[in-house]
Amino acid sequence: MNSNLLSPWNWNLYVITDEHLYKGRTHQEIAEAAIRGGAEVIQLRDKTASGKYLYETGQNIRHLTHRAEVIFIVNDRVDVALAVDADGAHVGAKDIPWKAARRLLPSSKLLGGSARNLAEALEAESGGADYVGVGPIYEARNTKPDAGIPKGLELLTRVKERLKIPIIAIGGINEANVAEVIAAGADAIAVISAIVTADDMVDATRRLHERILEAKAKRT
Repeated sequence: MNSNLLSPWNWNLYVITDEHLYKGRTHQEIAEAAIRGGAEVIQLRDKTASGKYLYETGQNIRHLTHRAEVIFIVNDRVDVALAVDADGAHVGAKDIPWKAARRLLPSSKLLGGSARNLAEALEAESGGADYVGVGPIYEARNTKPDAGIPKGLELLTRVKERLKIPIIAIGGINEANVAEVIAAGADAIAVISAIVTADDMVDATRRLHERILEAKAKRT
């Protein structure tokens, strides 16, 4: 493992898998393409799959991420994250409480949280989260029906001012708007549809990663 990536402060692009968004593309295929394109983090996300399926799929992705020395996170299922020796788990405000998840995870494992407002972001931080995903910044209900109304860059800026942990922006982010999201304070970008629905997932990942680095360079 690249030890630098164990700190979310060093992340740029965080790709979340979704088998239901583009027929025929598996979690493993999405993960492999994102890794080849330069993503530093892969999250396995599937709200409907069985524990057995998540475990088997997680094992396969763990092998890919281990070889490539990138971070592997499992969404919601702390048990699956532990079983496949993922680098961490990601839970939302309606999932297992962050403090409980933090107790279950060894100190060497990462805990991520999702926040749709400042209160949730602060709760995630106080609950032991190592980073917080904030959004949706733009419209994202085609990917996440429960994402809610877009929050815009204002929420991102408010959260950045208050939290001391890295902020990962999510929700409707793509090549066209990623620069303004980074300028507003995002430490990294999380995407689903921008990669999963692309004709060439490797190239889409590479281009988006480049845009993020360019935007960060202008910010410093």
